[in-house]
Amino acid sequence: MKTNLVWLRNDLRLRDNAALHFACKDPYAQVLVVFIATPQQWQKHDMSPRQAEFIRQHLCYLAAEFAKLGITMHYHQCEDFTDQLDWLAAFCQFEQVDHIFYNYQYEFNERERDRQLARRLGNKTLCQGFDDGVLMPLYSINNSNQQMYKVYTPFRNAFLRRLEEQDLACLPPPAPRARAAVDKICTITPFDYPTIVPGQDYPVGEEAALSRLRTFCHEQHLLNYHYGCDIPALEVTSRLSAWLAIGVLSPRQCYQQLYQQFLHVLTFRQSFVFTWFNKLIWRDFYRHIMAAWPALCRNQPFLSWARYVDWQQNDNLFDAWCSGLTGYPIVDAAMRQLVNTGWIHNRLRMISASFLVKDLLIDWRRGERYFMLQLIDSDLAANNGGWQWVASTGTDAAPYFRVFNPTTQGKRFDPGGAFIRRWLPELRRVPDIYLHQPNLWPGAQHTGLDYPQPIVDHNKARARVLDVYAAAKARCMASR
Repeated sequence: MKTNLVWLRNDLRLRDNAALHFACKDPYAQVLVVFIATPQQWQKHDMSPRQAEFIRQHLCYLAAEFAKLGITMHYHQCEDFTDQLDWLAAFCQFEQVDHIFYNYQYEFNERERDRQLARRLGNKTLCQGFDDGVLMPLYSINNSNQQMYKVYTPFRNAFLRRLEEQDLACLPPPAPRARAAVDKICTITPFDYPTIVPGQDYPVGEEAALSRLRTFCHEQHLLNYHYGCDIPALEVTSRLSAWLAIGVLSPRQCYQQLYQQFLHVLTFRQSFVFTWFNKLIWRDFYRHIMAAWPALCRNQPFLSWARYVDWQQNDNLFDAWCSGLTGYPIVDAAMRQLVNTGWIHNRLRMISASFLVKDLLIDWRRGERYFMLQLIDSDLAANNGGWQWVASTGTDAAPYFRVFNPTTQGKRFDPGGAFIRRWLPELRRVPDIYLHQPNLWPGAQHTGLDYPQPIVDHNKARARVLDVYAAAKARCMASR
């Protein structure tokens, strides 16, 4: 009897899982599933404790689901990718695996690991991967020179043209195998890795994620999102990123839910429906970019001149930013939301990142790593892309004078201060007119306001970063 093995990675779902679907197509084959935890590798890649626990919870869920289907699930924990390959090769030999199925991961180390596995198994076991974590396969969206786009808008236009030609139907979950149900459910032992329970905002299981997706895709929710997605005090975002990051949801499922309810989603790009779909295209874009420029996985900026920036090494300023003690309320509220919940609103990701890089002149890579260590929706491609966009070192970078004013941003996107007061209780008594600059409130000295003075003058910081960036560009030109 033929033995097929499904190697789960960041695709922790039964529905619309290409590797699982094709492994189960042969009704007579024995199908095994394996997940191999690599805590030391996770540490190198800065996986957050909340995401680690979210993964563990979903593995426990899947273990029970696979047992119902008559599919044997195996779980193993080792140190890193090298040990992972050693164990997997031995497992394939012991179980006499004929065919191993997996969905691609797009980071450099992961892709190199998969290539090593194929070389190692040789002709004994066929390795087959699938572009399951993106809407469009990698390297399928190229410009007229057959190169990957460096700017988002032309990529999106080409993406949408190809999307109309693509079959994006979701794959069904596997049917129960002909053999009897598995008697023993696979035990998922605790990871040798720090974990933090995500909390009630992140229920476990595919149905919970799909239910949230269906609810969000109703017309009124999408309309609220279109008009309020930049206002952090409003609960209008989908919050689906945590399930997408570990593959409990697929991007195809998101697209299909939108398309089934709004057939015009691809036609009217100014519609309220397209606003959220555009976020899914950005998600694809950053994955395509990372595959085309693997140096992004090795802490390199996309733009060469950015290697010459003289970043400031100031741990006290960095710690103040991490702790939400910068003296700029919108930045501090954002950072406290991140530390306490493992999630941060997208507009606040931009504001807080800009403050670290442009106001404090601290290397964007320190902020990128800190976000990865905190976020339940940690995603290297999206996180790296977002940080480099803000730092003006990545793709789609506008001229490097884009510097967010944290006070202006706070007034614009939290005008009534609802979000700030939620996360900065020490500012609840500050009048609205002074809330975004509490250091100017005359009453502060009488009430004993327990809030820091601004740690940097924004106007001076803006002038400084422009000078530093200009000098970096000049040094880059001189080195050629």
